[in-house]
Amino acid sequence: MIFRTARPAPRPALRRVRSRPAPRPLRHRLDPAAVEEIPLTAGDGVRLALTRVGPGGGPNRPAVLLLHGHTASADMFLLPEVRNLVDVLLDDDCEPWLLDWRGSCRLPYNETGARYTYDDVALYDIPAAVEHVRARVGDRPLFVVAHCIGALSLSLSMTAGLVPGLAGVVTQGVFLTPKLSGRTSLRMSLAGELLRNRIDHIPVDFRTVGLWSKYTPLFALASRGEGCPDPTCRILHHSAWGSGASLFRHENLAAATHDRLADLLGPAPLWILPHLRRIELARTVVRWHDTDHRYRALPANALDAAGRIDTPVLLLSGSENGLWLDSQKLCHEVLTRRRPHLDVRYTEIPGYGHLDTFLGRGAALDVYGHILDFLAERR
Repeated sequence: MIFRTARPAPRPALRRVRSRPAPRPLRHRLDPAAVEEIPLTAGDGVRLALTRVGPGGGPNRPAVLLLHGHTASADMFLLPEVRNLVDVLLDDDCEPWLLDWRGSCRLPYNETGARYTYDDVALYDIPAAVEHVRARVGDRPLFVVAHCIGALSLSLSMTAGLVPGLAGVVTQGVFLTPKLSGRTSLRMSLAGELLRNRIDHIPVDFRTVGLWSKYTPLFALASRGEGCPDPTCRILHHSAWGSGASLFRHENLAAATHDRLADLLGPAPLWILPHLRRIELARTVVRWHDTDHRYRALPANALDAAGRIDTPVLLLSGSENGLWLDSQKLCHEVLTRRRPHLDVRYTEIPGYGHLDTFLGRGAALDVYGHILDFLAERR
């Protein structure tokens, strides 16, 4: 008689972790010989990507480090279809450096990597990039231009004293005082509670998920009241991954930029929401890790530690910012009142939203001049 033993139940699949990714190639129209792609390792061992553009710097040529927002990438500064920020900086005799931190859609961490918080970006990613750039440029001035979550994370790095001595900082959309609409805040809370055990991230490219998938209801919800037929535009334009916020003014995008939104913005991880929610409730940038000694260098509250900022700051925002509302104006008012010794100014760009301040077809005329004027004063 043959006895059969029952097979053990299959183990659940482990979350794949890729600590040494090959970044997706950048898309640009530059001479390949002028683009130097540099593998960069963050302080905790995570592989990032750093890119330098242009010829070797002269003795007075400033370096400018560009930081993208969450789920975006360095591609947002290199749009080949328009006059982009890198073009403008090169023409102004600056040396652009572009960091793809761990939230970049050129890297796999939002979908298949070890989970992280913005503490990790502030403590490990940004300081590692600044250290590498400084080692290359020596005593030349180093500026930082940061967008959205890149700027928010930078505020933690700056108030922790981890990137001292910068020549100047430009932040777009948000900095020290995040402010979301009540609808966006409510949707973020509901999504965090209702979806956290069902889905890991929210994609933006409908072609990769198909019609019959667990993501289809999210795309359907984002399509309500939206005139554009592109599903990616629908989930981003007036939905921002389902949050109900608006990421850009539709009319400000070139047709070619609009058609490649799925390449410029990647999936949003839902496991980052608790940290973002804590930041939004505090109305300032706060540390997530309160008991882990590895993060003690970061301030518990960046606004309370704003006195450590040792560089001029330009706060930029579109007048129609549908994500962070008037966060930058609020930040200027708060810092002017609480830290009057700081060199902080606020500039509002009429007719622009959030992402279109960098992705817009007219950004070179309407936005970048404010950045160049700020750099020129401090070169």
